[in-house]
Amino acid sequence: MGFISTILGFCGFGVGISSGLVIGYYLFIYFQPSDVKDPVIRPLVEQDSKSLQRLLPEIPFWVKNPDYDRVYLTDEKELIMEPSMKWAGNPNVKVAVRAYGLKATVQPHVDFGLRLLGADLMSIPGLYRFVQELIKDQVANMYLWPKSLEVQILDPAKAMKKPVGILHVKVLRAQKLKKKDLLGASDPYVKLKLTETKAPSKKTTVKHKNLNPEWNEEFSVVVKDPETQALEIIVYDWEQVGKHDKMGMNVVPLKELPPDETKTMTLDLLKNMDPNDVQNDKMRGQIVVELTYKPFKEDDLPKDFENPGEVQKAPEGTPPGGGVLVVTVHEAQDVEGKHHTNPYVRIIFRGEERKTKQIKKNRDPRWEEEFTFMLDEPPVKDRLHVEETLGYVDISLADVISNKRINEKFHLIDSKNGRIQMELQWQTS
Repeated sequence: MGFISTILGFCGFGVGISSGLVIGYYLFIYFQPSDVKDPVIRPLVEQDSKSLQRLLPEIPFWVKNPDYDRVYLTDEKELIMEPSMKWAGNPNVKVAVRAYGLKATVQPHVDFGLRLLGADLMSIPGLYRFVQELIKDQVANMYLWPKSLEVQILDPAKAMKKPVGILHVKVLRAQKLKKKDLLGASDPYVKLKLTETKAPSKKTTVKHKNLNPEWNEEFSVVVKDPETQALEIIVYDWEQVGKHDKMGMNVVPLKELPPDETKTMTLDLLKNMDPNDVQNDKMRGQIVVELTYKPFKEDDLPKDFENPGEVQKAPEGTPPGGGVLVVTVHEAQDVEGKHHTNPYVRIIFRGEERKTKQIKKNRDPRWEEEFTFMLDEPPVKDRLHVEETLGYVDISLADVISNKRINEKFHLIDSKNGRIQMELQWQTS
């Protein structure tokens, strides 16, 4: 019986191996899907802003969206960013007290084991301690704060790119849009934005209750780098109450537009610019736009951008040894207030008062108004009083005299988040 059992065991082993190979072949090779597609790789320039942030999750959120109230510039020209963060845990805390300060460090403890064929490899003399220290250093590098981030500070005059052309956009129409409202048709409008710029978005008018709207509206935007910039086209459904629903979007890289040629494009509306997102296969409608990129010639290049830091000379008639103080009120932001709907700015200098126009019903007003003060001598020890209806700021003119020009945003005193952007120049003959 022993001999027969051995023979049957070998036969069963052979049959099992053969059956396993046949079943594995049909399961993993023969029936392998044939419609597998390679992922589409799209250049970063063709991605919209939100998709780019999802593609770079390893960048800390406080770097992508810093709290500007916690950014400081020290006398040693160091930029310090204090992120607002919360962390919960149960660590062992060691506190070391110095003579002139307090230093607290969090030392995370990591325990582990490694077995091979029932034997504990960590029992090898010296190996456990070596691996423990190695893992501790790596974990501490990830979780011990403060973290250092070196950011190169560029000269604003060098970092500022010059405009090289104008992009003319004509939004013609949209067709076969999918309605977002449960009752009735949607109320679409189009938002246009050029990447790599802080300029506000351009918007078309709202076409109420229309899934095939026609706009025929024209816009112009300044282009600074046609090789990397792209035009974001987003269609929204206007809502009287609540957030406007996104109906679809698309992106047009400017490098695909031939210079000085008008190009009419019919674009499919997508949920996002991720080419591997299956939801982009759903039909959302189309939008038709007419694009014309006109690069500047050397003679057409705006002279204001030849040297951003250059200050014009004072006009004739300026007193010898004196000059002209030029004050430009650009804009304000977050001017809050329950009854604050018509903001304006008062400028008081040496008893003289100047006032901007009122901007009705706006918490982020833009004035772009300029005022001049002709002086017999440099106002080194003077201060300029700038007063907005819910806040004020006193600006020392010593920096203006020494640097000839400043362009900064100032926090308004007595205002929670209000800021005002002022540009001051000292012009001499």
